[in-house]
Amino acid sequence: MSTLKRNHDIAHWDAEDVAAWEAGGKDVARRNLIWSVIAEHVGFSVWSIWSVMVLFMPYEQFGIDAGGKFFLVAVSTLTGAFLRIPYTVATAKFGGRNWTMMSAGMLLVPTLLALYFINQPGTSYTTFLIVAAFAGIGGGNFASSMTNINAFYPQRLKGWALGMNAGGGNIGVPVIQLLGLLVLATLGANYASVICLIYLVFIALTGIGAALYMDNLKNQKADMSSMLEALRVPQSWAIAFLYIGTFGSFIGYSFAFGQILQISFAAGGDSAVQASLHAAQIAFIGPLLGSISRPYGGKLADRIGGSKVTIATFFAMMAATLLVIVASTMSDRNGGVADGPVMTILVAGFIALFVLSGFGNGAVTKIIPSVFEAKSKSRPGTAAARADWSRNTSGALIGFVGAVGTLGGVGINMALKSSYSATQSATAAFWVFLLFYVLCAAVTFTVFLRRPSSVRVPVDSDVVVEAESLVIEAEQSTTSSARG
Repeated sequence: MSTLKRNHDIAHWDAEDVAAWEAGGKDVARRNLIWSVIAEHVGFSVWSIWSVMVLFMPYEQFGIDAGGKFFLVAVSTLTGAFLRIPYTVATAKFGGRNWTMMSAGMLLVPTLLALYFINQPGTSYTTFLIVAAFAGIGGGNFASSMTNINAFYPQRLKGWALGMNAGGGNIGVPVIQLLGLLVLATLGANYASVICLIYLVFIALTGIGAALYMDNLKNQKADMSSMLEALRVPQSWAIAFLYIGTFGSFIGYSFAFGQILQISFAAGGDSAVQASLHAAQIAFIGPLLGSISRPYGGKLADRIGGSKVTIATFFAMMAATLLVIVASTMSDRNGGVADGPVMTILVAGFIALFVLSGFGNGAVTKIIPSVFEAKSKSRPGTAAARADWSRNTSGALIGFVGAVGTLGGVGINMALKSSYSATQSATAAFWVFLLFYVLCAAVTFTVFLRRPSSVRVPVDSDVVVEAESLVIEAEQSTTSSARG
């Protein structure tokens, strides 16, 4: 399977070679997966650092209201989305090990900026926006990490491997929020810089670990041409749209949940410090459970198909959103105060949304390699060439889908900002989210589940067949391989 040199370069890698996989390939893949998860984990923490910093920024000192804070974290989300495009091709250009080291070092920039400016209450809002934008560097890590791991694992295990990689990375959000809670509870609201100092150490350890234990795949190719080729398949755009509903929801709610809770507690009479502390005690739970659920969504998709899991997830997300709408409406009628029962309903609805969005993330991600594996069967050339095409195009698309999906997080925070600014409530935004999930379910059914009236046989790689036949064919073949 491989020729491993002292410089950690693997000359040839074929994850579909079962004999080589069992003879040691899976151990190499597992080692790279572990450090990929760690690197992505730290990247997600840095990306979401301002969702924690805003809890340490009372209006009396910093002069930034709720709408301003929602926009602040939206900027971080937006830059992270754009950076996912170049990060996607970086692992193929520089090597997975090399790029992980480089991207880890780049995380020092937003962390040092946060360390300095969180202690400068007189700083202009524009400066804070620029500083928050640099945190988007951490968001780019997802694309390069997922593209790299996609190349290491065979088709029959991609759902689990990609779900584990992404889920372990996503946990970086609740971990930094939990750290924020710990600092708030033990040291107080004036010690946000402690969080930054701790992450400077984590970043250094990540870079060292990547240098010692990761590898570069020399036959990996996921450049811009691969991405453009992937985008010629119409189903790619449908997958990107669905990822807005799953990952966009996860990252958008992760950045906004703490602020929603903080506003609710403040409306109930808490001081600024008390509201931040109470919000921090709850906010990390949602992202944590959503991160944990992601591998299970991928694993179930490996068994029954990503499209089936995805549409079921969106229906469940509709129900959870209705629960949040009920709680928010009851709070509105009570002057914005969410009493015990109302707060319980609100938190339960959000926790369900986190778990479901994480589950859906794994399912949608599984659709990507399934489609391109099936699509490759109509291409000319050897089996190895078709496998390379499937791996490279699906790897390239993962980064693009991640970038588009992240825009959902921007949309969530902007919708909440507009809703609070116009009505002093988030209820209007929640109705928008509900309608979007309805649309996502409709797209899933129309593109991936609706049976074609007649089966058309593709004549070459440019012919687009019905996505249902593509996905089911790939999922059945991978399931059979796994059982065998």
